[in-house]
Amino acid sequence: MSVLKNRAVLRWLVPVTAGVAVIGGGAAVGTFAAGADPALPPRTAAQLLEDLRTSRLDGLSGTVVQRADLGLPPIAGLIGQAAGNELASLVSGTHTLRVWYAGPERQRLALVDTLGERDVLRDGRDVWTWDSRANSASHRKLPADAKDVESAPATPADAADRALEAIDPSTAVTVGRSATVAGRSVYELVLTPRDRDSLVHQVRIALDAKEHVPLRFEVLADGVDEPAFEVAFTQVDFRTPDADQFRFNPPPGVTVKEAPAGDERGPASRQRPEQGEDGPDVRTVGTGWTTVLVAKLDVAGAPGAKPGAEPGAKPGPDADMVAKVLGGLQRVSGDWGSGRLLSGKLFSVLLTDDGRVVAGLVRPERLYEAAKG
Repeated sequence: MSVLKNRAVLRWLVPVTAGVAVIGGGAAVGTFAAGADPALPPRTAAQLLEDLRTSRLDGLSGTVVQRADLGLPPIAGLIGQAAGNELASLVSGTHTLRVWYAGPERQRLALVDTLGERDVLRDGRDVWTWDSRANSASHRKLPADAKDVESAPATPADAADRALEAIDPSTAVTVGRSATVAGRSVYELVLTPRDRDSLVHQVRIALDAKEHVPLRFEVLADGVDEPAFEVAFTQVDFRTPDADQFRFNPPPGVTVKEAPAGDERGPASRQRPEQGEDGPDVRTVGTGWTTVLVAKLDVAGAPGAKPGAEPGAKPGPDADMVAKVLGGLQRVSGDWGSGRLLSGKLFSVLLTDDGRVVAGLVRPERLYEAAKG
């Protein structure tokens, strides 16, 4: 829920008049009058972004529905499992989540399905995870300087936070029509990539007209009318939840697994290894929405590799899972080399046989060009 904590996203946005704004390279952004239902006062893109920046969210609770139709092969559903992150597996279908928020140090997220519930709770420096199906729980203590808990974008605010960070001269920002989300009136910000080589057609962010909090986030792929990815509140309450919502009481018979002492780099931490520090060598090709990331993995960092594994050791379950994922991907080759391709409506990922990962919100041809280098 950290949308626009600083002014970086506004550096390309210069208000010119009450009804017109200039984005980046100088393209004019008009103000659309609010729709008849609901009737809202007109706002410019600059005003809506400023509303976001200055909004203060003390707390909320609600139900969020996430829908993803990324055009991925069925094998892609295994990726989240291979990564060891349950939330990262939300790459297809429809999922329902319950969220509670009472400031940056009190958060709770519950993924609900027909077979049970999986929860992540943060109360101060304590982070708990709970899986009702496995009847298991874990606990770890965050370092004193921890800011937030990393997760997949589970709410519209999480997703909008990441999208708005990308605003630069390659993005046109306009105002869409007003609407109603979760029974509340909203404005709509529309981000449109200027580079037509991007697979992303538009990003639409619905902002609560009173609280200025994102209530719906949609990503539309090029040439497709329906959102390829959507996360939206179906019910929301802006009252601060009670402290009891963030306290975890293990059910009878459940043994809580404690993270190792000094483990400050758990999968949910925002701390990430730097280049050369047990991490991949990463570079970028291009700019804006067509930026391609190229990561070179060493043997130890290759998918499924275990730190300190002995040569000739048998692969573990994680390695088997990764091998299954890779085996289900399309085999491709060219003057850049050979490898396997994962492509969807919004992005493409190339895994080369020489240990590189090339990815971007672009068509595969752009990846092949980047892989030549």
